[in-house]
Amino acid sequence: MMATYQEFIQQNEDRDGIRFTWNVWPSSRLEATRMVVPLTGLYTPLKERPDLPPIQYDPVLCARSTCRAILNPFCQVDYRAKLWTCNFCFQRNQFPPQYRGISEQHQPAELIPQFSTIEYTLTRAPPMPLIYLIVLDTCMEEDDLQALKESLQMSLSLLPPNALIGLITFGRMVQVHELGCEGVSKCYVFRGTKDLTAKQIQEMLGIGKAQGQVRGQQQQPQQQQQQPMNKFLQPVHKCDMNLTDLLGELQRDPWPVGQAKRPLRSAGVALSIAVGLLECTFPNAGSRIMLFLSGPCTQGPGMVVGDELKTPIRSHHDIEKDNAKFMRKAIKHYDNLANRAAQNGHTIDIYSCALDQTGLHEMKNCCNFTGGHMVMGDSFNTSLFKQTFQRVFSKDVKGEFKMAFGATLEIKTSRELKVSGIIGPCISLGVKSSSVSDTEIGIGGTCQWRFCSLYPNTTAALFFEVVNQHNAPIPQGGRGSIQFVTQYQHSSGQRRVRVTTLARNWADAATQIQHIAAGYDQEASAVAMARLAAYKSEHEEGADVLRWLDRMLIRLCQKFGEYNKEDPMSFKFAANFSLYPQFMFHLRRSQFLQVFNNSPDESAYYRHMLSREDPTQCLIMIQPILYAYSFNGTEPVLLDSSSILPDRILLMDTFFQILIFHGETIAAWRNQGYHEQEGHENFKQLLKAPVDDAQEILQNRFPMPRYIDCDQSSSQARFLLSRVNPSQTHNSMYAWGGEGGAPVLTDDVSLQVFMDHLKKLAVSSST
Repeated sequence: MMATYQEFIQQNEDRDGIRFTWNVWPSSRLEATRMVVPLTGLYTPLKERPDLPPIQYDPVLCARSTCRAILNPFCQVDYRAKLWTCNFCFQRNQFPPQYRGISEQHQPAELIPQFSTIEYTLTRAPPMPLIYLIVLDTCMEEDDLQALKESLQMSLSLLPPNALIGLITFGRMVQVHELGCEGVSKCYVFRGTKDLTAKQIQEMLGIGKAQGQVRGQQQQPQQQQQQPMNKFLQPVHKCDMNLTDLLGELQRDPWPVGQAKRPLRSAGVALSIAVGLLECTFPNAGSRIMLFLSGPCTQGPGMVVGDELKTPIRSHHDIEKDNAKFMRKAIKHYDNLANRAAQNGHTIDIYSCALDQTGLHEMKNCCNFTGGHMVMGDSFNTSLFKQTFQRVFSKDVKGEFKMAFGATLEIKTSRELKVSGIIGPCISLGVKSSSVSDTEIGIGGTCQWRFCSLYPNTTAALFFEVVNQHNAPIPQGGRGSIQFVTQYQHSSGQRRVRVTTLARNWADAATQIQHIAAGYDQEASAVAMARLAAYKSEHEEGADVLRWLDRMLIRLCQKFGEYNKEDPMSFKFAANFSLYPQFMFHLRRSQFLQVFNNSPDESAYYRHMLSREDPTQCLIMIQPILYAYSFNGTEPVLLDSSSILPDRILLMDTFFQILIFHGETIAAWRNQGYHEQEGHENFKQLLKAPVDDAQEILQNRFPMPRYIDCDQSSSQARFLLSRVNPSQTHNSMYAWGGEGGAPVLTDDVSLQVFMDHLKKLAVSSST
């Protein structure tokens, strides 16, 4: 049965972009809570599907006003009477007149089972241009600024010619540049210490006035775009020469910076002006604010650290001791901007390149609420930044951007289920329905969420609650249904609706627990629990989160393991549960939960990536992949210190880093130049193989990972040693009788010790 469930899980992911922690659902609320891992769906709304039929008509909706579910393959259809029965509320609906030709032989696409995911292009919505507003920090080193200006000039050629573009620069002051005037550069200058409301910005810049008159005449949406506010937001084809020159002439911030001082940087006000500018000119239009930051905000609203270099920026330790003077106020400022931008469907990207922290910890919700990119690097003059920035504009086979804008995701559930909430890059739209649970997990209390930006890999974790009561049996053969409805603006400007409908079998946990267990997806569960744990870490003490994870793991072992009471040796797990404890072991040690050695900015960045990537990438973040290269060939090996051997090369992929590690013997041979001598061609080939494989990963991943090339016993080897399971340490070396592998100097427990403890606790009757 197992292979078939594996195939079932894979097929559903390929076809519908969904993975569930459980693929057979317990039929009562009580039983569902005893399953330990919550019923969670990892859903990728825009999963790339080359075979979706292009449907140019509007979806057919259920007539019941409280339901409005969309016609799908799970509905019952009476072809003679031209009626269909909704599988959510059982309402009988007439087909609209254009469906009169349908029959069993001649079905519309939305009734065909392989199109449980289908996409409609809405015909009546007028296409809108995309908007890009660049917000640029000028307090940076000359070569950094030069590199960034070149990257931005390059990006102009990648934008669609009708896209609108704007430029705001900031240092001690904030400049909003006019792009309409030829030959003369004009800009409006704002003080960096005073926050402004959208209304004040509107009055000072004299924009958005004429829109009021157009809004009354809804029938001319085209007119809305040719308003006089366009001196700050101009179509690329009109102003690209002008903007290229303007960027070329940009100088570093001219204000002198005193000895032992940080430059005065007004990032908080600059971002506030950008949000206000778009709010009063293009509400609810697909747009991105792209903030390029080379250091922390040091004055005005949103300041993160003072300008004295002798006071360092806050660390995790300072935050725990409540010693981060500006943090709360700054978080409040940026959260407010994030909410305003998200309400208007505008995305905020932050490209932070600096050797020290820049305040991502305070600003993280600007990206988390709006679905923006968060990119972290050392300098704008590195290939890591340049290539990552170029990938933002990557296109699909039709030459269209792989980004969607202004999306809403709505969820409909059959009556035995409700949705508790979501963990992902979105905000709540506060819409109540019969599908909304009272228990909230993540962003809950609603059945609709706004995603200002979506990419083909954006994945939301949706938590469901079974509400069916224990004494109300579900009829034999009954199935639970969920429908995901994602409306979005495609990068071509069209409005589209992607609908995924799915159904799963109910099972009575009292008699059919083995069916439920067989449908368990340990990989989806590891990702769901990792997201939950990282989400909890934002609001709770680290130690409490670890204890919670441990408790959940012990309960899962007790519920689904096979064992004799008080006999740890007898403990066995089915194959589809067996890797889960190992994922939890690596998650406990990961940078998502352990803050030691990471700055608050790094923790914010890592958690940001975990909350939005697809399941495969999230698994790599939780438990990195390790490949070994030797004269015997290439093979995946255990993420374990026993895999470190002197005569092999290792390639580790942690998602954030790609590391090549040369064993002692290999490094010595290379240092002696054997690979350049005749007769050692296969050694030359061996050195080249991991580099080629690393390049392939570096070419395709966003953001581009950090590339580390090191030798055993070098200082950078610590990146590998900190992630492998320390099965040999300085304490156990001699006990093992010196088998292969390298000892790791750590007091962390090994997976073996962890598993022994786990088994002991699982079989004990007192826990």
